[in-house]
Amino acid sequence: MSKTDPRLLKLLVCPLTKSRLIYDEKNQELISEVAGLAYPIRKGIPIMLIDEARPLGQKKKPDEKSSSGYE
Repeated sequence: MSKTDPRLLKLLVCPLTKSRLIYDEKNQELISEVAGLAYPIRKGIPIMLIDEARPLGQKKKPDEKSSSGYE
């Protein structure tokens, strides 16, 4: 699994609300509680596209592998 730089995570904000994000290391996501979205981190790279974000009430799709891209 690729490690995401913690300094980078401190700089990122939700592209929709510009609010702070919470790093969910276990699920490799950045959570925007204000927007109710979870942005995936794939191979150590945060995917900050609203269209790629998962609504917080929705579970990951069964076909989604670990967001690190490695099994």
